[in-house]
Amino acid sequence: MGYIENNLVQGETVLYRARISWGIFILPALLSAVLIWLATKIHPIAVLLVVLFVVIIFLRLFLLMLATQFALTNLRIIAKRGLIQQHSIEILLNKVESISISQPLVGLIFGYGTVTVIGSGGTHETFKLISHPNELRKRVNGQIATIEQNR
Repeated sequence: MGYIENNLVQGETVLYRARISWGIFILPALLSAVLIWLATKIHPIAVLLVVLFVVIIFLRLFLLMLATQFALTNLRIIAKRGLIQQHSIEILLNKVESISISQPLVGLIFGYGTVTVIGSGGTHETFKLISHPNELRKRVNGQIATIEQNR
């Protein structure tokens, strides 16, 4: 079980999960191909060093994907990032003031962006590289509306 499942309260269910987008690998892959090609023109040792660098970059990105969890439940938003040093946030849906989305051109093309959740009491949390951020915002707003209707 993951962080989110371990922190659900009785009667709470996960409605939507957001993940880090696979699109984060596109630009590093293109840059890596160019660097490896250039290294082949220089020296075989250069190729080895570039490949080692590329493996480290891709491993770091993969670990970022594994270490970031973001979920909408019927009661709150739960988010966690980090493996060794974790940062988590839980915001009750009735305390969410706004959700903003920021997408660079590459994010628009590959479907990812930065999600910022602002809660009452000054909570201001930013999660970068989230896949399908507009869908997440739509789902959160829909669940908030459902909670308001049931009051």
